[in-house]
Amino acid sequence: MKAWFAIDLWKRVLLGLVIGSAIGLGLRYGIGADAASDVVTTWFKPVGDAFINLIRMLVVPLIFTTLVSGVLAMGDPKRLGSLGGRALAMYMGTTVIAVCFGLLMGTIVQPGAGFDLTGVSTTDLDEARQRLAANPAPGSVLEQIIRTLLSIIPVNPIDAMAKGDVLAIIFFAIMIGVATLMAKDAGEPVAKVFNSAAEVMMKLTIIIMEVAPIGVLALMAWVLGTRGLVVLEVLGKMTFAHYAACTLHMLITYGLIVKGILRLPLLPFIRGVADPQAVAFSTSSSNATLPVTITAATKNLGIRKPVASSVLPLGATINMDGTALYQGLIALFAAQALGIQMTVDMYFTIILMSALVSIGTAGIPSVSLFLAATTLSVIGVSPENTVLIIAILFPFDRILDMMRTVTNVTGDLAVATAVAKWEGELDEEVFRARDPI
Repeated sequence: MKAWFAIDLWKRVLLGLVIGSAIGLGLRYGIGADAASDVVTTWFKPVGDAFINLIRMLVVPLIFTTLVSGVLAMGDPKRLGSLGGRALAMYMGTTVIAVCFGLLMGTIVQPGAGFDLTGVSTTDLDEARQRLAANPAPGSVLEQIIRTLLSIIPVNPIDAMAKGDVLAIIFFAIMIGVATLMAKDAGEPVAKVFNSAAEVMMKLTIIIMEVAPIGVLALMAWVLGTRGLVVLEVLGKMTFAHYAACTLHMLITYGLIVKGILRLPLLPFIRGVADPQAVAFSTSSSNATLPVTITAATKNLGIRKPVASSVLPLGATINMDGTALYQGLIALFAAQALGIQMTVDMYFTIILMSALVSIGTAGIPSVSLFLAATTLSVIGVSPENTVLIIAILFPFDRILDMMRTVTNVTGDLAVATAVAKWEGELDEEVFRARDPI
């Protein structure tokens, strides 16, 4: 056991991912799709669900306690202005660039060109209609902005925590932290409670992450055992375009931030984000990955608490580069499949709407697919055809969502690294400790 725990966590998680994939594919193509689906659903999915529940259990208390503690660590509420402003500006900037990468790969690969729209099943159509009814289109740009702003202020903070409303939790935690600082001596007992609670939650995160390799193994066995590689057969060009666009965005955009702007070595960053990337890939949930993201930021990248505990929860809520990229790609897929001629104005509209729709998107699997109704509406796709496009993508969306979540989490850490560097909150010795040179 000592030898196992001596291995870096990201290597153990990666091993679990590979073994789980091999088990899932081996069962599916060894004993048949139906039998494999029964096996992995019965024996592997409950283990994966238990792991997801464990890390979701951490999300609300971790965000609340670490964010309050992070504000307290700043010592001056005025620092929130520069820190938050820089984070928001970078999040918005990288989101717009992400949509452009999605449109670029969609234009090059042409995933929807000549696609047969008649193969969608009645079951998938019904599922798409039901999910769209539960996820109505956000409406106009102004309505989307107003709705997002209003959702930030919780009417009932306890209810917001129970529902996992991350934006509202962030707002309430910041206000508690600022009020505690303003109370000065009278606020010291409260500050000690939150600082202590934050440390306890971080230790609990480390404990739970030791079961991550098993959880990732189970999740990958279930996903590939039930889905197999059929996604490559049915939507091969869409899958390639999506994975290529996400990969280019991570390498070029985030690489430019770390290496070009911050003048930091890129390899330590790549190694440092491997843990949350592996968990993000298997869970398809930015929120579920957040505890791992915060741990990786502090332990691997040297990002100190004031930045890690404020910028990362914010990023898990509003920084959805992978989601925005996918919105643009879906729009081009639909336009190509339906024969809609794209204009320059339509491209700019897609960029704007994709960025807005992605803000505040719930960090749970596949939700961004059903928000595509807004993006599709601005290029003239009818409601009936919107249901058709979403029904085609829905059975395969989990495999696409896995890469979207990896992109989202990597972007959170790249922006947090930049903000920490500019705010003097980056321990470069810790960051460079993984640099072999």
